[in-house]
Amino acid sequence: MTETAPPTVTATETATATATATATATATTTATATETVTPEPERDIPGDGVFVVGVDIEPGTYRTSGPADSALPNCYWARLSSTTGEFDDIIANGNVQGPTTVTIAPSDAAFQTDGCEAWTETG
Repeated sequence: MTETAPPTVTATETATATATATATATATTTATATETVTPEPERDIPGDGVFVVGVDIEPGTYRTSGPADSALPNCYWARLSSTTGEFDDIIANGNVQGPTTVTIAPSDAAFQTDGCEAWTETG
């Protein structure tokens, strides 16, 4: 009689591991270039008001054709050392009834005009 070998037992273990890792990183960078534009002071003085020298107007020589209103033919102008409104702020002034020319110095703080046609820089 032949001897038979004992049965062989094979154990197979299957392990399946699934790992899913999802990482989403979103970075948004927005760069905006902003340019600050400072307007140049005017070369002409449009009409009534107090105009700051170096900000609103440039120093220089300006000419007006005179009063803006023929019913009230007065054109007032003043070179000012300050804008406080005090009488002592007036460096020079005039109240003209015809064409006139005024030179605004770099040291003037402001120029005031009332009742005049526009002032044009002459040089």
